Amino acid sequence: MTRINKYLSLCGVTSRRGAEQLITRGKVTVNDKTIDQVGTIIDETKDIIKVNGTVVTPVVKKYYILLNKPKGVLTTLHDPFRRKTVAHFLRKAPARVYPVGRLDVDTEGVLILTNDGDMAYRLAHPKYQIPKVYEAMVKGIFRDDDAASIAGGIKLDDGHIGKGTTKLLSVRNNTSCVEITLNEGHKHEVKQLLKAVGHPVMALRRVSFAGLRAETLRVGRWRFINYHEIRHLKDLVGL
Repeated sequence: MTRINKYLSLCGVTSRRGAEQLITRGKVTVNDKTIDQVGTIIDETKDIIKVNGTVVTPVVKKYYILLNKPKGVLTTLHDPFRRKTVAHFLRKAPARVYPVGRLDVDTEGVLILTNDGDMAYRLAHPKYQIPKVYEAMVKGIFRDDDAASIAGGIKLDDGHIGKGTTKLLSVRNNTSCVEITLNEGHKHEVKQLLKAVGHPVMALRRVSFAGLRAETLRVGRWRFINYHEIRHLKDLVGL
């Protein structure tokens, strides 16, 4: 017995959050009956689960991909307004994989995609404190007291307290390049933290997620995550 959103993630259909959206939109049936409760419990040994009329079953082979996401691209596999999504860059991927967490449309850099539901869920969950490193080009001269404020914690729009560690990389023409590391990750958190200390973000790039980097990848290209990297990710989240 398992919750329907977890089952759909194990089938490689989408993340658990994405599964909840499919359910509320009436796209999921159990034994040909449409469900609307995200907490529905199913018996995976007996029940027939369909998404958009197609039977789904747990994936047999798991894939782990690292994409160097370009800015101007949505971190989703489908957009009703036909804007460019990360799916555009994954046409040659061997299976359907979905993003772990999100990058804003105007942010580029490291994005992990997989059809491993448990891995995706844990990597995205604040409980596991997965480090995410960004480089931000900001207005003004970033100073030590700005770094201290961000380290001490700043209230975000969603009510959470956001905090991170920062390092000044360079200063030029009244702009600063700042490295910032987060261990949770809330919506627009980097932008909110830096704006709160008087340094609006002009450009943002994620350079590392859970220690994985995209230094050898051109923007818009992807590669398979290797065995040692997968083992590292599993160790981080207790799998």
